[in-house]
Amino acid sequence: MLFSSSTFLLFFLPALFILYYVFPKKLIYVRNLILLSFSIVFYAFGGVRFLFLLLASILVNYLGGLGCGLAPKKSVKKLFLVLAVAVNLGLLAYFKYAGFFTETLAFTGIPILKVTLPIGISFFTFQGMSYVIDVYRGDAGMQPDPLKVALYVSLFPQLVAGPIVRYSTVEKEISARSATIADVSRGLTRFILGFGKKMLLANTMGAVADRVFGLTGSELLSTPLAWVGAIAYTLQIYLDFSAYSDMAIGMGRMLGFHFLENFDYPYTASSVTDFWRRWHISLSTWFRDYVYIPLGGNRRGTGRQIFNLAVVWALTGLWHGANWTFIVWGVYFGVILIIEKFVLGGLLKKIPAFFGHLFTLFVVVISWVIFRSDSISDAIRYIGAMFGAGGRDVRESVYYLIEYLPEFILCIVACLPVKRKIEVLLEKRVDKSGLARAALEIGPKVFAFLVFVLSYLKLATGSFNPFIYFQF
Repeated sequence: MLFSSSTFLLFFLPALFILYYVFPKKLIYVRNLILLSFSIVFYAFGGVRFLFLLLASILVNYLGGLGCGLAPKKSVKKLFLVLAVAVNLGLLAYFKYAGFFTETLAFTGIPILKVTLPIGISFFTFQGMSYVIDVYRGDAGMQPDPLKVALYVSLFPQLVAGPIVRYSTVEKEISARSATIADVSRGLTRFILGFGKKMLLANTMGAVADRVFGLTGSELLSTPLAWVGAIAYTLQIYLDFSAYSDMAIGMGRMLGFHFLENFDYPYTASSVTDFWRRWHISLSTWFRDYVYIPLGGNRRGTGRQIFNLAVVWALTGLWHGANWTFIVWGVYFGVILIIEKFVLGGLLKKIPAFFGHLFTLFVVVISWVIFRSDSISDAIRYIGAMFGAGGRDVRESVYYLIEYLPEFILCIVACLPVKRKIEVLLEKRVDKSGLARAALEIGPKVFAFLVFVLSYLKLATGSFNPFIYFQF
């Protein structure tokens, strides 16, 4: 079920909130049961046959947490940890990568497996593992109630496309939470703005990107058009993914949960390192805390640090999908980050920030071409077209720029911290100006209402368009 669907907006979400808020906050257990039931139904819309996989993940991580929390000896705790992580990764490896690996090794005579990818498996697997690992480390308390673990793993706002929520972030709120009218208002506003970001901006850029990337290898793909397509996809993937995070965080706020931010205007970064502190923060910190630091981080010398970075980024690429393009994408970023850290770091700090921004955007745009392409050969051809190996007819690129100029401008503005700067400006004047106070309190709600109307009209007249990160 999509957040941006009529079924979700008109039936699922209203029914949930009516049932949820019928019961007072002191009956938190009943509220949790309602929320868990709706989360299971939500996941079932993506494929009833994969419910067993979600339930298996819940059971494995619940038992793993119990073992890590109750076992008297460190060695037994470690055994429970290893078993839980092994089962989690085993399920992920089979359902997400079995087809890819058997296809890669088909020359050996191994039969190719055709395995359907369960929606959200990368997200709820990593989330469940983080719970067991944190209990083992003592960073989170063991949860003896299986229903609370089930709610944590399956909580529908971030179940299928993140953000990856640590158990320690919501540990207290699972047992006791409340949402004020102000919380519900802010959450609803955040949800609607994310809905608008998806329907009005990301989908439009997606239409441009799909058309241009469909010309890969064709003489119709001129150099200007290749750049138009690459920039359109660069805008689409940020707006699409951050829109989902906005909607998830907004719904969480409406229910009394406070999820951490997942994006911090990454396209304003002045270095690639800075970009990855701002992009998909929950995934970056997951790999940092559960892979990079346990491998030794930067504590064992330059050579080992380079090795650790290479491993993390190869795994980051593989996490995104079972395709060589994702692996190359991860290795590409690993190489760039290693070069930036050990070769260009000092230079980037000395040159004007503007050039650091240009360098970062150039690296990121090229990376998204690799990420978006169906194969390595397609990526090479597309990048070649960007640098002069494409056709010479520029008419279609001019058409897209003229036809979608307002959308391109709005998308670029949406990638910048304009909203944050306006809020800061208004907050400075709120004690002196009633107009500033009204704009700060009422303005976002009025704007959100207009965005919702326009977005729903677009939904009613549009076609099925899932979020990009559903495929991961």
